[in-house]
Amino acid sequence: MHRFYLPPAQCTGPTLQLTEGEAHHAVRVLRLGPGDPVQVLDGDGRQFDCTVSDATKTRVNLQVRETREMPRPPWQVTLVQAIPKGKLIDSIVQKATELGVHRIVPLLSERVVTHVDQAAASQKSTKWQQVAVEAIKQCGSAWLPRVEDPVRPIEFAARAEKFDLILVAALQPGSRHLRSVFESYCTREKHPPRSLCVWVGPEGDFTAAEYQMIGDTGAMPITLGHLVLRVETAAIYSLAIINHELQAAHNFTPGAQFVP
Repeated sequence: MHRFYLPPAQCTGPTLQLTEGEAHHAVRVLRLGPGDPVQVLDGDGRQFDCTVSDATKTRVNLQVRETREMPRPPWQVTLVQAIPKGKLIDSIVQKATELGVHRIVPLLSERVVTHVDQAAASQKSTKWQQVAVEAIKQCGSAWLPRVEDPVRPIEFAARAEKFDLILVAALQPGSRHLRSVFESYCTREKHPPRSLCVWVGPEGDFTAAEYQMIGDTGAMPITLGHLVLRVETAAIYSLAIINHELQAAHNFTPGAQFVP
């Protein structure tokens, strides 16, 4: 079934309407017409199974047949990602969304090549947010992660946000395997972590001073193996392993729905 996205404010009542880019894609690309089934996601936990009632070049009217409320996963993962050069951040946002992250914080660390001034920051985060929108349409997630404006490490650290676990992907000696970090946490707290933050560095890694500052937030260095991974590989690897360990720790059965 083809999926579309509409913000929550536009998902009220028994009928929905696709306009602009979504309507163009439905009519011009997918050739949808009256009677065709579609699904609409609002990114806030609701899925709408609909039928096209009528369509023009600029709008598509949908009749809602069924609405499903999808509970949030019992954990939330924040990815604090140093911005790599080129368009690799687009791929990272896409894959992070598919892996169910709650939030993405683009990071302007010392060795980041990309320069983003304050005027361009909001524009870039809007672009990356749209990448996340396209990703939930592809994977069917009912929850749209929030992509924030780029910040410097010291600015994010200064927020002093509270997480059950704070991790940093590290090449440094003494980094622990994620499995042992989870086992230690569950043994100590008697329950799995519900909120996590993971820092992933840029090409050339974080500087020693940045590692010190990140460590001061309570972050534990985790190893991604003995090989040196590219930035985008490190991000996906970290999130995949975290997702696997969280599902195991929360006894989540594939195919089942999360219980709030």
